[in-house]
Order: sequence, then C-alpha cells, then structure tokens
Amino acid sequence: MKKRHFLQTSASFLGVFALSSCSLQQTDAQAESLPDSTAKRSFDPNQFEVSKTPDEWREILSPEAFSVLREHGTERPFTSPLNKLYESGTYVCAGCAQPLYSSSTKFDSGTGWPSFYAALPDAVGTSVDNSFLMTRTEVHCARCGGHLGHIFNDGPQPTGKRHCINGVALKFVEA
Repeated sequence: MKKRHFLQTSASFLGVFALSSCSLQQTDAQAESLPDSTAKRSFDPNQFEVSKTPDEWREILSPEAFSVLREHGTERPFTSPLNKLYESGTYVCAGCAQPLYSSSTKFDSGTGWPSFYAALPDAVGTSVDNSFLMTRTEVHCARCGGHLGHIFNDGPQPTGKRHCINGVALKFVEA
C-alpha cells in the first residue's frame, strides 16, 4: 500500500509540474492590460544602463536586498518599515537609486508589502514569472533590472493594478 501511495503521489506531482511548465505563458492581452508606464516593457536581463557582477552587487546591497533584487527572492510580509510609511516623497531602487514610485500612488493593500497603483513613467519594466505553478507579471527596475515584486489586477482605480513591491528593494527619499 505504501508503494502504491508513493507512485500515485509522484505521478500527480509530475503531472502538475508538466502542465505548469508548458502551458503557463503570458498572453499579449495580459501585457496590454498593464498601465501605460509598464506596458510592453519586457527586458533582456543582460542589457541595462547599470550593470554589475554579483560580487559588486553584494558589496553595495544588504544580504536581504541582494536576495530580492538579484536572485528574485521575496521578503517576509509585514517586515518592511516602508509598508506603513505614508510620508510624501519618492521610492527609489535600492540597487541603483532609480526613482520608481511616487508616494501619491501608494496604498494599504493589507498584503504586508508596500503597494502602489502605478509606477513613475519609464521607471519599471515587466517580465513573465512562471514560478509557484502560476503565471504572474514580475516587475523590475528599468535601470538595473533588479527584481522588485509583482503586479496584480486587484488594485484601486485609476489603474486597477497593485504593484506589490518588496520593501528591501526600495529606499524612500522624503520630499
């Protein structure tokens, strides 16, 4: 009985993995549904204005920021001091200081990560993230390519988008 259970579980896992890896692709319609500041801005990870070796990035980033920005990690929810910060200013990339988000577009999503309904013009770009058996829109810094977080379709108006951003990927510059 144990062998049978093992084989059934293994077959189920392999089936789910095979389906997710070959059938989950972002469509043109998904890309078109992004706000103008992020639409159709996919990136080649080797072509950015700011480019450094992994060792150079490690020298300037904290271990947590390196994990998120350079290795596509995710910080634990509700751990960033930026999550509940609502002062007037600009959120910039922790890797290259590119201005990314205005505090005027920040809102409390209740998710545990700083959230914005729009990025500054030409500040970010997107790519397809097929991890965790789902397709998501990953958001990156347009200057250095650092992974910031993901964009979801459950944000407030006027865009209806939620840019769910890791706090360690950002620095806040007060106005």
